Amino acid sequence: MKQSLVKVARVPKVSVARMTVSETNLKKAAIRLLGQKLVSPEVQYIQRTLGGSATQQQLDDQVLAVRKLEWSKIVLPD
Repeated sequence: MKQSLVKVARVPKVSVARMTVSETNLKKAAIRLLGQKLVSPEVQYIQRTLGGSATQQQLDDQVLAVRKLEWSKIVLPD
């Protein structure tokens, strides 16, 4: 029996750049997406949620989502 060789195309590896979840980056994303700045509890919530670094898409998603959350979920109790 003959075995036929099938050539498989290689899929290029896509790397997604990660960026720091800093107040400056969040401010820029909020201005771009919402047209206004985030207040400090919103910034702190996003930083707690995402950690030290995230992709631009994750950052954008969180900036949009934080405005839809209840205030009690954003602010940490004392």
